[in-house]
Amino acid sequence: MLKLCVFLLPALALAADNFYLGTWKIESATLAPWADPLHKNDAAEMKTLVGKIVAFKPSEITGPRQVACKTPNYHVKDYPADMLFQGAFGEMQSRDKSVDPEKLAAKLGFRGKSWKTLETGCATELDFHYIDSNTTTFGLNNYVYTLKKQ
Repeated sequence: MLKLCVFLLPALALAADNFYLGTWKIESATLAPWADPLHKNDAAEMKTLVGKIVAFKPSEITGPRQVACKTPNYHVKDYPADMLFQGAFGEMQSRDKSVDPEKLAAKLGFRGKSWKTLETGCATELDFHYIDSNTTTFGLNNYVYTLKKQ
C-alpha cells in the first residue's frame, strides 16, 4: 500500500497544479473599475466574447482569437489585489491613495487577500485570476470577463 501511495502522490500533485486545464465558458463581462467613465467604451468586442468557449490544454489555449495561444508557457502564482489585471488596481491606488485594491477586487467577487493567477506566457499577455476553482477572470480593453468551468 505504501508503494502505491508514493506513486500516486506525484500524480495528485500534478493534477492539483493543473487545475486550470479544461473547458471554460465566458459567462459575463462587466465594465472594469479602471475604465474611464468619461470615455465611451466600445461594447462590440465584449458582446462577441460572452458565451464563447475557451479550452486550456497542456500545449495550447483554444477559443476566440483574443485568448487563443499556440504555445502557452503556464505559470501559476499568487497575486495580491494590487497585482490583479496586470497591476491595474495598484496603478489606480498610486494615482489616488484613497483607492483600496482589496475593495475593488471584492466588488468583482474576489474574497481574501491573494488569488491564484495563471500567467500564460502568450503574446496576448492575458493573465487569468481565479476567484475559486470553478471561476476565473481576465481583463481586456476595459472589461473584466468571468469564465466558469464546464
